[in-house]
Amino acid sequence: MSELALALQEVEATPPALDAAFSAWYPELKRIAHMRLMQAGLRGSVQTTSLVHDSYLKLAEGAGIRVGTRPQFLAYASRTLRSLIIDLVREQRALRRGGDMELLTLDTAVADGVGRDLDIERVNASLIELAALDPALARLVELRFFGGLTAVEIGEMLGLSERTVQREWRKARALLMTILETP
Repeated sequence: MSELALALQEVEATPPALDAAFSAWYPELKRIAHMRLMQAGLRGSVQTTSLVHDSYLKLAEGAGIRVGTRPQFLAYASRTLRSLIIDLVREQRALRRGGDMELLTLDTAVADGVGRDLDIERVNASLIELAALDPALARLVELRFFGGLTAVEIGEMLGLSERTVQREWRKARALLMTILETP
């Protein structure tokens, strides 16, 4: 086990442990943030680096977070990125006073088969509704879509086989599509 993983397992996100995690996975966080900004239609209005740094500040405020492995850290960081992006979209909409909606597509390599041009606020509301129905499926969507983790990584993190993760992913997508299609 790497020195970073050991340090993160021994402590709850103390500043040195959080700094080590951010340093180690900074390029991956920037990649995830860049993809999410583009999907939310925020390209050009917010810089990727700024968003990642804001997520660091938000994570540093959190008390008692345990991030022992790369997937666990990225899952927590992606949840933070998601909330920051949703706040930015809402802020832009408020400034426009009901102007054109910013759109998010769930059409990525990991989300094949999910409809295009979905409103990010509707996606967020749908994910909250999915969490009320099945928290495990909502967590899987968060890890896979927002965290960019593979089925293998999610399986290792949750103690599931890759095949089970893929089956649950199909179920989660179907439920999300049903929720999104309901007026």
